[in-house]
Amino acid sequence: MSLHTESTQTAGSTGTGSTTSSAATDAEPASTGVSLRAPRITDAARLWQIADESQVLDVNSSYSYLLWCRDFAATSVVAESDGRVVGFVTGYLRPDASGTLFVWQVAVDADQRGRGTGVAMLDWLVATVTAPDHSAGGDVNALETTVSPDNPASIAMFASLARRRDAEMVRSELFEPDVFPDSHAAEDLYTISPIARKNERDH
Repeated sequence: MSLHTESTQTAGSTGTGSTTSSAATDAEPASTGVSLRAPRITDAARLWQIADESQVLDVNSSYSYLLWCRDFAATSVVAESDGRVVGFVTGYLRPDASGTLFVWQVAVDADQRGRGTGVAMLDWLVATVTAPDHSAGGDVNALETTVSPDNPASIAMFASLARRRDAEMVRSELFEPDVFPDSHAAEDLYTISPIARKNERDH
């Protein structure tokens, strides 16, 4: 979910970039009762609040969430319940690999955990970015995220996504602890491909 400085996290998860997740306990998509959509600038304060309240994610500056909602809305998603944002996934297309979606943070409100909200957001986001009418032109066919080795819940969540997409998930080393300026666990890279289903790839 990846949820640290350049890695992914899921609320109920790790920090600034590494994927960690309490949403990661949602093994399969569920009827969550939430609506899913791209974020708006007015959502940024709520995204910051959810990350802060998770007590696990690396919380970025409020300004960074404003920029994220402005510049990367097409590759991100929020979950809304009764008019209130209760979860989000932030992602971006890698500049040197435009066919790859990097999932950076996945966060879910405490009262939404265990309801399938995190999984539903990931499924919605992947379906959106692989659609032929998306701004990426239907060229996205791989997903990357980073997860620390001590976070099996997040690994399981992404493995579940790979299974639903009939895709392969491959782990490789990316950031070792010695490259971080602070005390930080290693971040392993997980690559899922192909994430576009066959009927989507045929368009």
